[in-house]
Amino acid sequence: MVAMEEENVFVKVWKAKNGEVIMAICDCEILGKRIQDGALILDVSREFFGGEKMSKEAAIDLIKSATIANFVGEVAVKCGIEAGLVHKEAIITIGGIPHAQFVMML
Repeated sequence: MVAMEEENVFVKVWKAKNGEVIMAICDCEILGKRIQDGALILDVSREFFGGEKMSKEAAIDLIKSATIANFVGEVAVKCGIEAGLVHKEAIITIGGIPHAQFVMML
């Protein structure tokens, strides 16, 4: 069974004047951490990812409106998959942490 904390994510949203909706989604336990895998470094900074803490279900509803999204962590990436924005083959791992990005091409 998954602990309740693992079913929550942080979601930060930016709305650009040109209509773009940019979101950063990360698992709660990795917020503020730096993940390194050889030369690859992923800084899960509070400034970029530290938005509103919410349930996985709420995040899935919200991220369906994204035009650009960055997902870090198992729960966050699952949100992207369940929202139909991330294909399983597009997921990479950095230091054992799943990571995916989504960009809507108009």
